[in-house]
Amino acid sequence: MSWGTELWDQYENLSLHTQKGIEFLERYGHFIRDRCAIEVEYAAKLRRLVKSYQPKKKEEEDYQYSPCRAFKMELNEVNDQAGQREVIAENLQANVLRELNILVKDFKEDRKKHLQEGARLMANLTGQIGNLERARKAYEKAFREAERAVENYQRADADLNLSRAEVEKQRMNMTLKTQQSEEAKTEYANQLQKTNDMQTLHYHTAMPEVFQHLQELDEKRIKNMRNYMLKSVEIERAVAPIIAQCLDGIEKAANEINEKKDTLLVIERYKSGFQPPGDFPFEDLSVAKTYDSNSQLSQPVMQPIHNHHLTVKGTVSGGKIKKRVGLFGIFSSNKLIEVGIALKNNMPGYGDGAKEDCSDLPPNQRKKRLQQRLDEIQAKIQQETAARDGLMKMKGVYEQNPALGDPMSIEGQLNQSSNKLDKLGAELAKFQGYLEEAMRAGVSLSSPSQAPRKPTSNGSATRPLSSRRSSHSGGEESLSRSASDSSVSNANANQPMHKKSAPGTPQPTHGPESGLGESRTSLPGSGGEEYYVDEIDAQPPLGTCRALYPFDATSEGSIPMYDGEELYMIELDQGDGWTRVRRISQPIEGFVPTSYIECHLFNT
Repeated sequence: MSWGTELWDQYENLSLHTQKGIEFLERYGHFIRDRCAIEVEYAAKLRRLVKSYQPKKKEEEDYQYSPCRAFKMELNEVNDQAGQREVIAENLQANVLRELNILVKDFKEDRKKHLQEGARLMANLTGQIGNLERARKAYEKAFREAERAVENYQRADADLNLSRAEVEKQRMNMTLKTQQSEEAKTEYANQLQKTNDMQTLHYHTAMPEVFQHLQELDEKRIKNMRNYMLKSVEIERAVAPIIAQCLDGIEKAANEINEKKDTLLVIERYKSGFQPPGDFPFEDLSVAKTYDSNSQLSQPVMQPIHNHHLTVKGTVSGGKIKKRVGLFGIFSSNKLIEVGIALKNNMPGYGDGAKEDCSDLPPNQRKKRLQQRLDEIQAKIQQETAARDGLMKMKGVYEQNPALGDPMSIEGQLNQSSNKLDKLGAELAKFQGYLEEAMRAGVSLSSPSQAPRKPTSNGSATRPLSSRRSSHSGGEESLSRSASDSSVSNANANQPMHKKSAPGTPQPTHGPESGLGESRTSLPGSGGEEYYVDEIDAQPPLGTCRALYPFDATSEGSIPMYDGEELYMIELDQGDGWTRVRRISQPIEGFVPTSYIECHLFNT
């Protein structure tokens, strides 16, 4: 089927059809152009998205957990997908859009040329048809005039009244008109033949050829439209395996998320190694007895104790006892309990900074940090050993072939390597000792810190520090104490006392200038400033206690006692390992280790 034969009379419609076809192809080119822009923009936005969610340096420690690692892998895969979208855009621009634009331009030029040729052929045919029509009209006019001339001659010849000259004139006019008619007839016949020949050529050869060119142009457009669509599919399909690999990577990363392992990682990361505190002792404050300074007890009198949280160490010196309270009342005892525990565990922000033996860290974290340090040293030793082996081999090669180099030039490097290995070995042994010490310390902390303490030869009170608080008649401000270290002094643990070994004394958290003085412990973060509130001159005793071991009162704010001495209990142990007592014979107060005494509370 051909346009030239089937659509011989549809020149205008074919012209419009080819114009629309080229415009459609150009529109498809605009679609490819806009899609390339979207692909590039999409890739850029994906890259910005990945960049904005990349882990910061301070967050890198959290990426040891499987969800974080999986998310980081997904970011990398999404970034790769962005690269593939850029590849799609580049290939579409190079292999489709550029060729399509060139083709559209060629199609427009070819169509214009073919249409111009068709218009020329149609104009020629129209002109020839016009010539034929004029020849026909001229022949028709001459024929009519010839007919009239013949009729005039016949009438004149039949009319006897006319002269011979008049008849001859009519005969000559008839002959002229007849001759003109024949000439017009001949011209008409020639124009008719010429027109028919041109029309046959026009509709059977010339215009079908033009239509054939237009048909080929349109078919080429359609074929290229198909090819460009297929090429677009091939371009995207070429990167589909890579995108599928990216999706497979994301799926693999998601399947590697393990909640059980992450739970163990959290335990490993934050475990301190300390034991949880034991039960708080019951404080029976409902009964108190009055006494005089000469140890003459009077009839017991019920006296209310206004606050079950007893004061920190204070002394009776004939005046009012002062105790420290929070900074403008904002530091409550609960807050300072947390601060004291933080100081005990040497948490960041309260310690003196990292130490070489990591003793400022909790036991479990200390062992972990020391093990990391040992691994680093061992890696350095392996690296330095490999470097030394290489130098030894190089020295052997130089000795066998002096032309390659001087063996003595390697000697200095070998000496340096040996010195480094010696230093690393010494450092390795040192940190191994630290680790063994940490392991032993961890074993010693296996029992609960708040369990009842028994005197042993090397025992120590390891109860966590707590704040103490008391008020008078409900109108006093709260008092809080915190400790900066939980380590226990063993200064008195190795001294024989009546063939019994006293337990280690807890680290003092009180610091009066003398046996009867004021507390000098500063609040954390207060810059060394101290705040006090007045208490009553003396407090009624809560009970009595008996010294199980002698105590020399080497720490500030404590008082000495001898084995078997009877004392009054003024304040119970608030969890820091110290009990406030008062001598029965004289009004001297101070602190003694709770593990050194046997307590007896008054009954109600």
